[in-house]
Amino acid sequence: MNNQTKIYRILVINPGSTSTKLSMFENEHHLFTTDVFHDSSILRNFPTINDQLDYRMAVVENFLKEHDIDLTGVSAIVGRGGGCFSVTSGIYQIDDRLIQDTKEAKGGLYHASMLGVQMANVLHQEYGGLMLMMDPPVVDELCDLARITGVKDVYRRTASHALNLKETARRHAASLGKRYEDCNFIVCHIDGGITITAHQKGRMIDANDGGGGEGPFTPTRMGSMAVTDLLHSFKGHSLEELRSLCSQTGGLSSHFGTSNSDTIHRMVENGNSEAVRVWNAMIYQISKWIGAMSTVLKGQVDGILLTGGLLRFADLENQIRESCEWIAPISVYPGEFEQEAMAEGALRVLRGEEAPKIYPGKPVWNGFADVS
Repeated sequence: MNNQTKIYRILVINPGSTSTKLSMFENEHHLFTTDVFHDSSILRNFPTINDQLDYRMAVVENFLKEHDIDLTGVSAIVGRGGGCFSVTSGIYQIDDRLIQDTKEAKGGLYHASMLGVQMANVLHQEYGGLMLMMDPPVVDELCDLARITGVKDVYRRTASHALNLKETARRHAASLGKRYEDCNFIVCHIDGGITITAHQKGRMIDANDGGGGEGPFTPTRMGSMAVTDLLHSFKGHSLEELRSLCSQTGGLSSHFGTSNSDTIHRMVENGNSEAVRVWNAMIYQISKWIGAMSTVLKGQVDGILLTGGLLRFADLENQIRESCEWIAPISVYPGEFEQEAMAEGALRVLRGEEAPKIYPGKPVWNGFADVS
């Protein structure tokens, strides 16, 4: 039996800010996906994201037990990458250095995705299989000008939904009969976290730092605010409280005490004035960031691609179209392709079509060469 006909079983683990998603594939065949929602009112009881590991593993173990799923002999376990040092785009072996750097958020991203490689490792210890990570949020392809801030020696970093953003762009380019590397897109992942990104000829050259609280506010993140407002409003509060607002307890969660968008949107549908105002303000900010990315691409935009879980709400799509469709045609991909992208990457490795990269343990970019 050659590598093309051999059956490979691939488990994909994807911890997000509001859910843990599990998928099983046999080669290209998608067997199942389950998505367990975790309300921010529960997650905020854990002092750190790393402290959620046992809680999230219990979700996995209960699901496997309830559905009589035996992982013995699994070919590969793919864990969504987290806040390790920034890396180039691709699929990586999970090793001890990658796990430790992710736990320590060496790349500066403090987000639930840091649990992906840790969860994969726990299951690997019991069931074996190749451990892999693909296109983590810290994929760094920023252009030089996107890195500069108004404070010397402080540089912008990338923290985006790179996995889904790039896969959506590749699929849309293919639908046009083109290669991703030949197109310019604005790609927006809109869910518990929101990232608005500019893709130029196959490179993601600019993006809001969604994991750091920059950009539109979201169901769980505070979004961009004036530093003077932060200094005034958070006097006497801890850095951990502020960090939590950037990744878990900001945005809709701060306004309504829950990050459950279905609950909040029902309030909008029922005419709750505060909910309508805050919900529409979130959409307003998303549209404003799309406009900003169109200037990054100098107006040469082949398409605006909207993806992510919140696209299940028609009013969000409609309002973005009203504000942004003059820039470029808008295409909508509700949900995301993260599970499929990780499984397809693992399958290429298992079939010997692609060699996994080794995590280098240092950032992709570490300053300008001509800066002393």
